[in-house]
Amino acid sequence: MTKIIAITNQKGGVGKTTTSVNLAASLAATKRKVLLIDMDPQGNATMGSGIQKTQVENSVNELLLKHATAPEVIVPTEVGYDVMPANGSLTTSEVRLLQLVGREYTLKLGLKEIRNQYDYMLIDCPPSLNILTVNALVAAHSVLIPMQCEYYALEGLASLLQTIDKLVDVANSELYIEGLLRTMYDGRNTLTRDVSSQLVHHFPDKVFSTVIPRNVRLAEAPSHGVPALVYDKASQGAASYLALAAELVRRNKKAKQ
Repeated sequence: MTKIIAITNQKGGVGKTTTSVNLAASLAATKRKVLLIDMDPQGNATMGSGIQKTQVENSVNELLLKHATAPEVIVPTEVGYDVMPANGSLTTSEVRLLQLVGREYTLKLGLKEIRNQYDYMLIDCPPSLNILTVNALVAAHSVLIPMQCEYYALEGLASLLQTIDKLVDVANSELYIEGLLRTMYDGRNTLTRDVSSQLVHHFPDKVFSTVIPRNVRLAEAPSHGVPALVYDKASQGAASYLALAAELVRRNKKAKQ
């Protein structure tokens, strides 16, 4: 059965899209069949996967507005996984969905046709709590939260967890936290270490052992339209996301036992 993971954080600049793209590539490298769904109108996950967002025939926008089916939206890539691309037209869905009854279930229903064709579906969410993010959280089985180890990140996390709890109550009772991922990690920084320790203390079973370091190759890869694993597979950033993929697979196997 397909595992659907929403990758989200209401705070921007925490490595959300970087995680979406590089985790997709790393899971694909372990021979898993992966679909990356770009739910952000900026289309950065689309571009980071080597797809020109302005040239796609169909995007997630068409899926949400029921102008295209899921198979018609999917674009194969040369980096090992498939993509449901996004571009600025997704803002149209954001407006129109607000006028619909059952609007929060639109993505979930749109994915039903391909639900068992992948091992993992990863949803890259916009950096805000809007109807697109709600759709992603309702469609997902779990939530992966990338976050920097800084003071304001803890406040943002508390707000996000409250939002998830509300959605569990009203729209997706099976949704749970897949894990908290420490990104842009610099172990030399005292505040980073302190916040990291607090996270592990308060969420001992949810914080991934893998940390994603600040890494030049991770920052450079999007401009080349490829994940770090393709851009420089020997880089520390690429190795970290491979480790994350392995940890995620192990967790899921353990949960099924």
